[in-house]
Amino acid sequence: MKKRTELLTAFRVAYPKTLPIFAGFVFLGIAYGFMMNSLGFSAIYPILISLIVFAGSVEFVAASLLIGAFNPLTALFLTLTVNARHLFYGLSMLGKYDGVGKKKGYMVFGLCDESFAINSTIDVPKNVDKGWVMFFVTLLNHFYWVLGASLGGVFGSFINFNIEGLEFVMTALFVVIFLEQWMKEEKHTSSLVGLGASIVCLLVFGGSHFIIPAMIAILGVLTLSRKSLEKVEAEAA
Repeated sequence: MKKRTELLTAFRVAYPKTLPIFAGFVFLGIAYGFMMNSLGFSAIYPILISLIVFAGSVEFVAASLLIGAFNPLTALFLTLTVNARHLFYGLSMLGKYDGVGKKKGYMVFGLCDESFAINSTIDVPKNVDKGWVMFFVTLLNHFYWVLGASLGGVFGSFINFNIEGLEFVMTALFVVIFLEQWMKEEKHTSSLVGLGASIVCLLVFGGSHFIIPAMIAILGVLTLSRKSLEKVEAEAA
């Protein structure tokens, strides 16, 4: 009974944090399901791919790979390129996922941009197990994506829907998450480093190739300035 109460409390903390993700994932997942249907795939394909792969960008790319001649090396390098940012997410979450027990395996598998954004900044009450809260954040986001892809796959053959521009939903979502985090911060040093590095890399590498260089730059600058940042935060506290 105590364990059940503990899990329910953690779920209640996690669920409200994922509601913005619900809106974005369901609509984008529906668009993905519709797209798969338009390429000639039955509903089972987007359902299983969203459940097992759970990597939105790669899933959209995989749709085009599935209708062409299979080239495993191309698929491998394309996947690594598209999802290379998860290397940085994973490194930054090592400490937070330490000590969560058997849940860690699924939490590593389910780590996506949105779960990272929430779990890396979430404030958990002291009487609540943070490991379970982060687990439920990951589980709920996974469920939202599978739900959207399932709805799109099932109803895609019955409804004609123009999905052009719908991918901007997730861009808008990250803007909201960033602004919310900005308002919580007393010092905006890290946020400004991220913005500055992203803008510079965008100008240098262009819109299609700036993400990985920007992440490397952000990681490098924050690592080199870690001590000074910690000192500033300690003084602010």
